[in-house]
Amino acid sequence: MADKRDYYEVLGVSRDASEDEIKKAYRKLAMKYHPDVNPGDRAAEEKFKEANEAYEVLSDSDKKARYDQFGHAGVDPSFQGGGAGAGFGGMDFGDLGDIFEGFFGGGFGGRGRTANPNAPRRGGDVRAAVAINFLEACHGVKRTVETTVQHTCDACHGTGAKAGTSPKTCPTCNGQGQVRVAQRTPFGNIATARTCDRCGGRGKIIETPCNDCGGSGRKRATQKIEVTIPAGIDDGQTLSVRGKGDAGLNGGPAGDLHVMVTVRPDVLFRREGYDIFCEIPITYTQAALGAEVVVPTIDGKVKYNVPEGTQPGTTVRLRGKGVPYVNNARRRGDQYVEMTVEVPRDLSRQQREALRRFEDSLDEKNYKKRKSFFDKVKEKFSD
Repeated sequence: MADKRDYYEVLGVSRDASEDEIKKAYRKLAMKYHPDVNPGDRAAEEKFKEANEAYEVLSDSDKKARYDQFGHAGVDPSFQGGGAGAGFGGMDFGDLGDIFEGFFGGGFGGRGRTANPNAPRRGGDVRAAVAINFLEACHGVKRTVETTVQHTCDACHGTGAKAGTSPKTCPTCNGQGQVRVAQRTPFGNIATARTCDRCGGRGKIIETPCNDCGGSGRKRATQKIEVTIPAGIDDGQTLSVRGKGDAGLNGGPAGDLHVMVTVRPDVLFRREGYDIFCEIPITYTQAALGAEVVVPTIDGKVKYNVPEGTQPGTTVRLRGKGVPYVNNARRRGDQYVEMTVEVPRDLSRQQREALRRFEDSLDEKNYKKRKSFFDKVKEKFSD
């Protein structure tokens, strides 16, 4: 663990960074170093994995708290720490709780019995990121995601003991994980149960640890998972794949894989909720006389008849041509198309003269909005 960088340093955030700041920093790094953006770049791939590992810890409140207190050892599954409840002038608050529990028959300060360390424990969740384009987000797509997880060690099958050996019953506690200790208190001598120091409360001792996993029962490995990204997914949303996280302990279930999806901006379309917006440039003549134009949609090109006299900024609504709702493809948003009239440039002398003759042939009835505007100006400044 000595060669690992500080997770806050990896993401480039301060230790008092908010959850949102941590997420934004991770997304920025994920986009920069994503394998899809840097094909064949091993250095970028390592930075991407490093960012994933840092975000996995700092985005989880429990893991973050352990990391803040103990550093990398606090979130390393193979680390067996102790003394979290000891100290403070030699007083052990765990012991005090046991005393009150034994004397009054209940817990102290809400503390219950120590959890069985041999009970099944769920594995941790892992995180990954994937980048897709706009149309893939609208129609759905499959992507292969690569993550590093804690797998059950194949050599020892999760026991932590070298092949051919097995964990032994702790002779100190006889496999109970606890030992009875007599303590002198203001109420007299009281016998309490304490976690066995020799086996750490597991009730078993591994005399010959597995060479592959070092006795932890799990080993880091890279896995590739094909993830189905549903139609309608939006930028920044996260998919969860059950059972594809770290392997559990003592027969517990595996954690989940959380995949954050980034949708790249599109050159034609803009999304708001499940609606799509785009602009169509039309000529002055098409706007004045009407015309049939081609409008792009996420389903392909469609034809639209521009009405005669269409004004700049006119927006038309194409019902049901928007983004499908996630997990309900039969329901879709709409597409809004704004008509932008493009004024011609670089006119020749003949074209200019033709336009002037055309302009001279028009009168106020052809420019109702212009007439209305100047009538209001005349009225306002008539004084």
